[in-house]
Amino acid sequence: MEWMERTQTDTAPQPDVAPAGGFGYSAADEEKRRAVRRMKTLATGLLLGVALVYVLAKWAGSAGAGGWTGFVAAAAEAGMVGALADWFAVTALFKRPMGLPIPHTAIIPTKKDQLGQSLGDFVGENFLSGEVVRRRLRSVGIGRRLGGWLADAHNADRVTAELSTALRGALTVLRDSDVQAVVGEAITRRADAQEIAPGIGSMLEKIVADGGHRRVVDLVCVRAHDWLVEHGDSVMTAVSGGAPGWTPRFVDRKVGDRVYKELLRFVTEMRDMPEHPARGAVDRFLTDFADDLRHDPETRARIERLKSEVLGRGEVQDLIASAWGAVRAMIVAAAEDERSELRLRVRAALLSLGQRLSRDGRLQDKVDGWLEGAVVYVVTTYQGEITSLITETVASWDAEHTSKKIEAHIGRDLQFIRINGTVVGALAGLCIYAVSRAFGG
Repeated sequence: MEWMERTQTDTAPQPDVAPAGGFGYSAADEEKRRAVRRMKTLATGLLLGVALVYVLAKWAGSAGAGGWTGFVAAAAEAGMVGALADWFAVTALFKRPMGLPIPHTAIIPTKKDQLGQSLGDFVGENFLSGEVVRRRLRSVGIGRRLGGWLADAHNADRVTAELSTALRGALTVLRDSDVQAVVGEAITRRADAQEIAPGIGSMLEKIVADGGHRRVVDLVCVRAHDWLVEHGDSVMTAVSGGAPGWTPRFVDRKVGDRVYKELLRFVTEMRDMPEHPARGAVDRFLTDFADDLRHDPETRARIERLKSEVLGRGEVQDLIASAWGAVRAMIVAAAEDERSELRLRVRAALLSLGQRLSRDGRLQDKVDGWLEGAVVYVVTTYQGEITSLITETVASWDAEHTSKKIEAHIGRDLQFIRINGTVVGALAGLCIYAVSRAFGG
Protein backbone atom coordinates (compact mmCIF):
# COMPACT_ATOMS: atom_id res chain seq x y z
CA MET A 1 0.00 0.00 0.00
CA GLU A 2 2.66 2.49 0.99
CA TRP A 3 4.98 1.55 -1.83
CA MET A 4 2.05 1.94 -4.26
CA GLU A 5 1.39 5.40 -2.89
CA ARG A 6 5.04 6.34 -3.27
CA THR A 7 5.06 5.08 -6.83
CA GLN A 8 2.11 7.40 -7.64
CA THR A 9 3.38 10.59 -6.00
CA ASP A 10 7.01 10.59 -5.00
CA THR A 11 9.14 9.13 -7.79
CA ALA A 12 9.09 12.06 -10.20
CA PRO A 13 10.78 15.34 -9.21
CA GLN A 14 8.43 18.26 -8.74
CA PRO A 15 8.55 21.27 -11.07
CA ASP A 16 9.82 24.60 -9.81
CA VAL A 17 6.79 26.40 -11.21
CA ALA A 18 3.23 25.44 -10.32
CA PRO A 19 0.58 24.78 -12.92
CA ALA A 20 -1.71 27.63 -13.93
CA GLY A 21 -3.75 28.70 -10.94
CA GLY A 22 -1.37 27.09 -8.45
CA PHE A 23 1.35 28.59 -6.30
CA GLY A 24 5.11 28.18 -6.58
CA TYR A 25 6.80 24.91 -5.74
CA SER A 26 10.34 25.75 -4.67
CA ALA A 27 13.53 23.85 -3.99
CA ALA A 28 12.76 24.18 -0.28
CA ASP A 29 9.44 22.42 -0.88
CA GLU A 30 11.24 19.60 -2.68
CA GLU A 31 13.59 19.22 0.27
CA LYS A 32 10.57 18.97 2.58
CA ARG A 33 9.09 16.27 0.34
CA ARG A 34 12.31 14.28 0.59
CA ALA A 35 12.03 14.50 4.38
CA VAL A 36 8.43 13.31 4.11
CA ARG A 37 9.53 10.36 2.00
CA ARG A 38 12.11 9.41 4.60
CA MET A 39 9.46 9.50 7.33
CA LYS A 40 7.11 7.44 5.16
CA THR A 41 9.85 4.87 4.75
CA LEU A 42 10.37 4.77 8.50
CA ALA A 43 6.65 4.42 9.24
CA THR A 44 6.24 1.73 6.58
CA GLY A 45 9.31 -0.07 7.88
CA LEU A 46 7.82 -0.07 11.34
CA LEU A 47 4.58 -1.56 9.94
CA LEU A 48 6.52 -4.27 8.16
CA GLY A 49 8.53 -4.86 11.33
CA VAL A 50 5.48 -5.49 13.53
CA ALA A 51 4.01 -7.68 10.78
CA LEU A 52 7.19 -9.76 10.78
CA VAL A 53 7.09 -9.93 14.58
CA TYR A 54 3.47 -11.11 14.39
CA VAL A 55 4.37 -13.87 11.94
CA LEU A 56 7.35 -14.99 13.99
CA ALA A 57 5.35 -14.91 17.24
CA LYS A 58 2.60 -17.01 15.73
CA TRP A 59 5.14 -19.48 14.36
CA ALA A 60 6.91 -19.65 17.71
CA GLY A 61 3.61 -20.19 19.50
CA SER A 62 2.62 -23.03 17.21
CA ALA A 63 6.09 -24.54 17.77
CA GLY A 64 5.47 -24.60 21.54
CA ALA A 65 7.83 -21.76 22.46
CA GLY A 66 5.68 -20.77 25.44
CA GLY A 67 2.92 -18.44 26.59
CA TRP A 68 4.89 -15.29 25.99
CA THR A 69 4.36 -15.64 22.23
CA GLY A 70 0.67 -14.84 22.73
CA PHE A 71 1.53 -11.50 24.32
CA VAL A 72 3.95 -10.67 21.51
CA ALA A 73 1.50 -11.73 18.81
CA ALA A 74 -1.31 -9.67 20.36
CA ALA A 75 0.88 -6.59 20.61
CA ALA A 76 2.11 -6.98 17.03
CA GLU A 77 -1.40 -7.59 15.73
CA ALA A 78 -2.77 -4.49 17.41
CA GLY A 79 0.25 -2.52 16.21
CA MET A 80 -0.53 -3.53 12.62
CA VAL A 81 -4.15 -2.48 13.06
CA GLY A 82 -3.13 0.89 14.50
CA ALA A 83 -0.56 1.45 11.74
CA LEU A 84 -3.02 0.57 8.97
CA ALA A 85 -5.77 2.74 10.47
CA ASP A 86 -3.51 5.77 10.77
CA TRP A 87 -2.04 5.15 7.30
CA PHE A 88 -5.58 5.22 5.93
CA ALA A 89 -6.42 8.41 7.86
CA VAL A 90 -3.26 10.26 6.78
CA THR A 91 -3.47 9.13 3.17
CA ALA A 92 -7.16 10.03 2.94
CA LEU A 93 -6.28 13.68 3.53
CA PHE A 94 -4.34 13.95 0.26
CA LYS A 95 -5.51 11.13 -2.05
CA ARG A 96 -7.70 8.06 -2.33
CA PRO A 97 -5.96 5.14 -0.56
CA MET A 98 -4.77 2.65 -3.18
CA GLY A 99 -6.86 4.57 -5.73
CA LEU A 100 -10.14 3.21 -4.38
CA PRO A 101 -13.17 5.55 -4.58
CA ILE A 102 -13.86 5.36 -0.85
CA PRO A 103 -16.21 8.10 0.44
CA HIS A 104 -14.68 10.95 2.46
CA THR A 105 -11.14 10.42 1.12
CA ALA A 106 -8.86 12.75 -0.87
CA ILE A 107 -10.27 15.49 1.35
CA ILE A 108 -7.90 18.31 0.40
CA PRO A 109 -8.15 17.91 -3.41
CA THR A 110 -11.92 17.41 -3.43
CA LYS A 111 -12.83 19.86 -0.65
CA LYS A 112 -10.26 22.54 -1.52
CA ASP A 113 -12.81 25.20 -2.44
CA GLN A 114 -14.96 24.48 0.63
CA LEU A 115 -11.86 24.61 2.82
CA GLY A 116 -10.96 27.97 1.27
CA GLN A 117 -14.45 29.28 1.96
CA SER A 118 -14.33 28.01 5.53
CA LEU A 119 -10.89 29.53 6.02
CA GLY A 120 -12.13 32.88 4.70
CA ASP A 121 -15.16 32.78 6.99
CA PHE A 122 -12.99 31.80 9.96
CA VAL A 123 -10.59 34.69 9.33
CA GLY A 124 -13.46 37.12 8.87
CA GLU A 125 -15.24 36.09 12.06
CA ASN A 126 -12.23 35.70 14.33
CA PHE A 127 -9.62 38.13 12.99
CA LEU A 128 -11.49 40.83 11.07
CA SER A 129 -14.30 41.63 13.49
CA GLY A 130 -14.43 45.19 14.73
CA GLU A 131 -14.08 44.25 18.40
CA VAL A 132 -11.05 42.01 17.80
CA VAL A 133 -9.27 44.66 15.75
CA ARG A 134 -10.09 47.42 18.23
CA ARG A 135 -8.93 45.34 21.22
CA ARG A 136 -5.69 44.41 19.49
CA LEU A 137 -4.90 47.98 18.46
CA ARG A 138 -5.68 49.24 21.96
CA SER A 139 -3.29 46.72 23.49
CA VAL A 140 -0.51 47.84 21.16
CA GLY A 141 -0.65 51.48 22.32
CA ILE A 142 0.18 52.99 18.93
CA GLY A 143 -0.12 56.59 20.10
CA ARG A 144 2.44 56.17 22.89
CA ARG A 145 4.84 54.22 20.68
CA LEU A 146 4.48 56.69 17.83
CA GLY A 147 5.17 59.56 20.20
CA GLY A 148 8.34 57.95 21.55
CA TRP A 149 9.49 57.18 18.03
CA LEU A 150 8.87 60.69 16.69
CA ALA A 151 10.49 62.29 19.74
CA ASP A 152 13.81 60.86 18.54
CA ALA A 153 15.56 63.52 16.43
CA HIS A 154 16.93 60.90 14.04
CA ASN A 155 13.46 59.55 13.34
CA ALA A 156 12.04 63.05 12.91
CA ASP A 157 14.77 63.73 10.34
CA ARG A 158 13.87 60.52 8.50
CA VAL A 159 10.18 61.37 8.40
CA THR A 160 10.94 64.92 7.24
CA ALA A 161 13.16 63.61 4.46
CA GLU A 162 10.55 61.07 3.36
CA LEU A 163 7.80 63.69 3.38
CA SER A 164 10.01 66.01 1.33
CA THR A 165 10.70 63.25 -1.18
CA ALA A 166 7.00 62.41 -1.43
CA LEU A 167 6.12 66.09 -1.88
CA ARG A 168 8.70 66.54 -4.62
CA GLY A 169 7.49 63.38 -6.32
CA ALA A 170 3.86 64.49 -6.20
CA LEU A 171 4.69 67.92 -7.61
CA THR A 172 6.80 66.32 -10.33
CA VAL A 173 4.03 63.94 -11.38
CA LEU A 174 1.39 66.67 -11.53
CA ARG A 175 1.21 68.44 -14.87
CA ASP A 176 1.43 72.22 -14.53
CA SER A 177 -1.26 72.79 -17.16
CA ASP A 178 -3.74 70.59 -15.29
CA VAL A 179 -3.05 72.20 -11.93
CA GLN A 180 -3.15 75.70 -13.40
CA ALA A 181 -6.50 74.98 -15.00
CA VAL A 182 -7.90 73.62 -11.73
CA VAL A 183 -6.52 76.50 -9.65
CA GLY A 184 -7.73 79.12 -12.11
CA GLU A 185 -11.19 77.58 -12.32
CA ALA A 186 -11.42 77.19 -8.54
CA ILE A 187 -10.39 80.78 -7.84
CA THR A 188 -12.72 82.16 -10.53
CA ARG A 189 -15.67 80.05 -9.35
CA ARG A 190 -15.08 80.99 -5.72
CA ALA A 191 -14.79 84.68 -6.59
CA ASP A 192 -17.95 84.58 -8.71
CA ALA A 193 -19.90 82.79 -6.01
CA GLN A 194 -19.02 85.18 -3.20
CA GLU A 195 -19.89 88.88 -3.08
CA ILE A 196 -16.79 90.88 -2.26
CA ALA A 197 -18.17 94.37 -1.69
CA PRO A 198 -19.24 93.88 1.97
CA GLY A 199 -15.88 92.34 2.83
CA ILE A 200 -14.01 95.18 1.17
CA GLY A 201 -16.24 97.67 2.97
CA SER A 202 -15.57 96.11 6.37
CA MET A 203 -11.84 96.02 5.71
CA LEU A 204 -11.81 99.64 4.51
CA GLU A 205 -13.83 100.75 7.53
CA LYS A 206 -11.35 99.11 9.89
CA ILE A 207 -8.38 100.61 8.03
CA VAL A 208 -9.86 104.11 8.27
CA ALA A 209 -10.75 103.64 11.94
CA ASP A 210 -7.17 102.57 12.71
CA GLY A 211 -5.68 105.36 10.59
CA GLY A 212 -3.98 102.91 8.31
CA HIS A 213 -4.88 104.94 5.21
CA ARG A 214 -2.94 108.03 6.33
CA ARG A 215 0.37 106.75 5.06
CA VAL A 216 -1.20 106.30 1.66
CA VAL A 217 -2.53 109.87 1.80
CA ASP A 218 0.94 111.07 2.87
CA LEU A 219 2.51 109.27 -0.07
CA VAL A 220 -0.03 110.72 -2.52
CA CYS A 221 0.54 114.26 -1.20
CA VAL A 222 4.32 113.93 -1.41
CA ARG A 223 4.18 112.56 -4.93
CA ALA A 224 1.64 115.23 -6.00
CA HIS A 225 3.84 118.02 -4.59
CA ASP A 226 6.95 116.70 -6.28
CA TRP A 227 5.10 116.32 -9.58
CA LEU A 228 3.74 119.89 -9.42
CA VAL A 229 7.21 121.26 -8.70
CA GLU A 230 8.68 119.32 -11.60
CA HIS A 231 5.87 120.00 -14.10
CA GLY A 232 4.83 123.56 -13.19
CA ASP A 233 5.08 124.77 -16.80
CA SER A 234 2.83 121.97 -17.97
CA VAL A 235 0.17 122.92 -15.41
CA MET A 236 0.27 126.60 -16.34
CA THR A 237 0.17 125.75 -20.06
CA ALA A 238 -2.84 123.50 -19.51
CA VAL A 239 -4.68 126.26 -17.60
CA SER A 240 -3.78 128.92 -20.19
CA GLY A 241 -4.80 126.64 -23.03
CA GLY A 242 -8.27 126.30 -21.57
CA ALA A 243 -8.87 130.08 -21.46
CA PRO A 244 -11.23 131.78 -23.97
CA GLY A 245 -9.63 132.99 -27.18
CA TRP A 246 -10.64 136.60 -26.68
CA THR A 247 -8.67 137.06 -23.40
CA PRO A 248 -5.21 138.63 -23.62
CA ARG A 249 -2.31 136.25 -23.34
CA PHE A 250 -0.73 137.98 -20.33
CA VAL A 251 -4.02 137.56 -18.50
CA ASP A 252 -4.04 133.83 -19.34
CA ARG A 253 -0.50 133.49 -18.07
CA LYS A 254 -1.39 135.42 -14.95
CA VAL A 255 -4.38 133.19 -14.25
CA GLY A 256 -2.35 130.03 -14.98
CA ASP A 257 0.41 131.14 -12.64
CA ARG A 258 -2.12 132.00 -9.96
CA VAL A 259 -3.88 128.61 -10.28
CA TYR A 260 -0.57 126.75 -10.19
CA LYS A 261 0.62 128.58 -7.06
CA GLU A 262 -2.69 127.98 -5.27
CA LEU A 263 -2.64 124.34 -6.24
CA LEU A 264 0.96 123.99 -5.07
CA ARG A 265 0.15 125.75 -1.81
CA PHE A 266 -2.86 123.49 -1.22
CA VAL A 267 -0.86 120.31 -1.81
CA THR A 268 2.03 121.58 0.33
CA GLU A 269 -0.26 122.42 3.24
CA MET A 270 -2.02 119.12 2.93
CA ARG A 271 1.35 117.35 2.95
CA ASP A 272 2.66 119.21 5.96
CA MET A 273 -0.50 119.53 8.09
CA PRO A 274 -1.81 116.24 9.56
CA GLU A 275 -5.00 118.05 10.60
CA HIS A 276 -5.64 119.71 7.24
CA PRO A 277 -9.36 119.94 6.42
CA ALA A 278 -8.81 118.11 3.15
CA ARG A 279 -7.45 115.13 5.03
CA GLY A 280 -10.62 115.10 7.12
CA ALA A 281 -12.62 115.19 3.91
CA VAL A 282 -10.68 112.16 2.66
CA ASP A 283 -11.44 110.36 5.93
CA ARG A 284 -15.15 111.13 5.58
CA PHE A 285 -15.16 110.08 1.94
CA LEU A 286 -13.52 106.74 2.73
CA THR A 287 -15.86 106.17 5.67
CA ASP A 288 -18.92 106.88 3.53
CA PHE A 289 -17.57 104.72 0.73
CA ALA A 290 -16.96 101.82 3.15
CA ASP A 291 -20.56 102.18 4.38
CA ASP A 292 -21.86 102.18 0.80
CA LEU A 293 -19.86 99.05 0.03
CA ARG A 294 -21.55 97.29 2.89
CA HIS A 295 -25.11 98.57 2.59
CA ASP A 296 -25.78 100.41 -0.69
CA PRO A 297 -27.22 97.97 -3.31
CA GLU A 298 -26.16 100.10 -6.27
CA THR A 299 -22.55 100.40 -5.09
CA ARG A 300 -22.39 96.68 -4.37
CA ALA A 301 -23.79 95.87 -7.81
CA ARG A 302 -21.16 98.09 -9.45
CA ILE A 303 -18.39 96.35 -7.55
CA GLU A 304 -19.70 92.94 -8.64
CA ARG A 305 -19.77 94.05 -12.29
CA LEU A 306 -16.24 95.38 -11.96
CA LYS A 307 -15.14 92.12 -10.36
CA SER A 308 -16.60 90.09 -13.21
CA GLU A 309 -14.94 92.31 -15.79
CA VAL A 310 -11.56 92.02 -14.07
CA LEU A 311 -11.76 88.25 -13.63
CA GLY A 312 -12.82 87.83 -17.24
CA ARG A 313 -9.71 89.51 -18.61
CA GLY A 314 -7.11 87.17 -20.10
CA GLU A 315 -4.29 88.91 -18.27
CA VAL A 316 -5.89 88.15 -14.91
CA GLN A 317 -6.46 84.48 -15.83
CA ASP A 318 -2.85 84.19 -16.97
CA LEU A 319 -1.72 85.73 -13.69
CA ILE A 320 -3.79 83.25 -11.67
CA ALA A 321 -2.47 80.33 -13.70
CA SER A 322 1.15 81.46 -13.48
CA ALA A 323 0.88 81.73 -9.69
CA TRP A 324 0.98 77.91 -9.51
CA GLY A 325 4.34 77.78 -11.24
CA ALA A 326 5.82 80.20 -8.72
CA VAL A 327 4.31 78.33 -5.76
CA ARG A 328 5.46 74.96 -7.14
CA ALA A 329 9.04 76.17 -7.68
CA MET A 330 9.12 77.64 -4.18
CA ILE A 331 7.82 74.42 -2.56
CA VAL A 332 10.21 72.17 -4.53
CA ALA A 333 13.19 74.36 -3.64
CA ALA A 334 12.19 74.37 0.03
CA ALA A 335 11.69 70.58 0.02
CA GLU A 336 15.14 69.98 -1.50
CA ASP A 337 16.98 72.29 0.89
CA GLU A 338 17.66 70.55 4.21
CA ARG A 339 18.02 73.91 5.96
CA SER A 340 14.94 75.52 4.42
CA GLU A 341 12.36 77.07 6.70
CA LEU A 342 9.76 74.59 5.48
CA ARG A 343 11.77 71.51 6.43
CA LEU A 344 12.94 73.01 9.71
CA ARG A 345 9.37 73.82 10.68
CA VAL A 346 8.15 70.34 9.70
CA ARG A 347 10.96 68.75 11.71
CA ALA A 348 10.21 70.93 14.73
CA ALA A 349 6.51 70.12 14.45
CA LEU A 350 7.23 66.39 14.35
CA LEU A 351 9.51 66.57 17.37
CA SER A 352 6.93 68.61 19.27
CA LEU A 353 4.19 66.17 18.32
CA GLY A 354 6.33 63.23 19.40
CA GLN A 355 7.11 64.79 22.77
CA ARG A 356 3.45 65.59 23.40
CA LEU A 357 2.34 62.13 22.34
CA SER A 358 4.87 60.44 24.57
CA ARG A 359 3.71 62.41 27.66
CA ASP A 360 0.07 63.37 27.13
CA GLY A 361 -2.23 60.47 27.90
CA ARG A 362 -5.31 62.23 26.57
CA LEU A 363 -3.61 62.91 23.23
CA GLN A 364 -2.50 59.28 23.09
CA ASP A 365 -6.10 58.21 23.64
CA LYS A 366 -7.25 60.53 20.86
CA VAL A 367 -4.70 59.19 18.39
CA ASP A 368 -5.50 55.61 19.37
CA GLY A 369 -9.19 56.34 18.95
CA TRP A 370 -8.67 57.87 15.49
CA LEU A 371 -6.56 54.94 14.34
CA GLU A 372 -8.92 52.38 15.83
CA GLY A 373 -11.89 54.04 14.17
CA ALA A 374 -10.14 54.23 10.79
CA VAL A 375 -8.89 50.64 10.86
CA VAL A 376 -12.19 49.24 12.15
CA TYR A 377 -14.05 51.13 9.44
CA VAL A 378 -11.78 49.73 6.72
CA VAL A 379 -11.91 46.20 8.14
CA THR A 380 -15.67 46.08 8.66
CA THR A 381 -16.46 47.83 5.39
CA TYR A 382 -14.19 45.70 3.26
CA GLN A 383 -14.33 42.48 5.26
CA GLY A 384 -16.05 40.67 2.41
CA GLU A 385 -13.40 41.75 -0.10
CA ILE A 386 -10.60 40.70 2.26
CA THR A 387 -12.02 37.25 2.95
CA SER A 388 -12.90 36.77 -0.71
CA LEU A 389 -9.22 37.19 -1.46
CA ILE A 390 -8.55 34.04 0.60
CA THR A 391 -11.48 32.15 -0.90
CA GLU A 392 -10.76 33.09 -4.50
CA THR A 393 -7.02 32.50 -4.13
CA VAL A 394 -7.55 28.99 -2.74
CA ALA A 395 -10.14 28.29 -5.45
CA SER A 396 -7.62 29.26 -8.13
CA TRP A 397 -5.04 26.73 -6.94
CA ASP A 398 -4.60 23.46 -8.81
CA ALA A 399 -6.06 20.70 -6.59
CA GLU A 400 -3.34 18.09 -7.10
CA HIS A 401 -0.52 20.56 -6.84
CA THR A 402 -2.05 22.14 -3.73
CA SER A 403 -2.35 18.72 -2.09
CA LYS A 404 1.29 17.95 -2.79
CA LYS A 405 2.49 21.28 -1.47
CA ILE A 406 0.50 21.00 1.75
CA GLU A 407 1.71 17.44 2.21
CA ALA A 408 5.30 18.65 1.78
CA HIS A 409 4.83 21.09 4.66
CA ILE A 410 2.90 18.95 7.17
CA GLY A 411 3.43 15.40 5.89
CA ARG A 412 6.46 14.73 8.10
CA ASP A 413 4.44 15.40 11.24
CA LEU A 414 1.59 13.27 9.88
CA GLN A 415 3.96 10.33 9.44
CA PHE A 416 4.70 10.56 13.18
CA ILE A 417 0.99 9.90 13.68
CA ARG A 418 1.43 6.60 11.84
CA ILE A 419 4.44 5.73 14.00
CA ASN A 420 2.58 6.68 17.16
CA GLY A 421 -0.43 4.67 16.00
CA THR A 422 1.74 1.61 15.56
CA VAL A 423 3.33 1.97 19.02
CA VAL A 424 0.11 2.90 20.85
CA GLY A 425 -1.79 0.13 19.05
CA ALA A 426 0.80 -2.42 20.10
CA LEU A 427 0.66 -1.24 23.72
CA ALA A 428 -3.13 -1.25 23.70
CA GLY A 429 -3.23 -4.75 22.21
CA LEU A 430 -0.74 -5.99 24.79
CA CYS A 431 -2.82 -4.51 27.65
CA ILE A 432 -6.08 -5.94 26.30
CA TYR A 433 -4.51 -9.37 25.84
CA ALA A 434 -2.99 -9.25 29.33
CA VAL A 435 -6.28 -8.24 30.93
CA SER A 436 -8.19 -10.95 29.07
CA ARG A 437 -5.67 -13.58 30.19
CA ALA A 438 -5.79 -12.31 33.75
CA PHE A 439 -9.58 -12.81 33.84
CA GLY A 440 -9.31 -16.21 32.25
CA GLY A 441 -9.97 -15.21 28.61
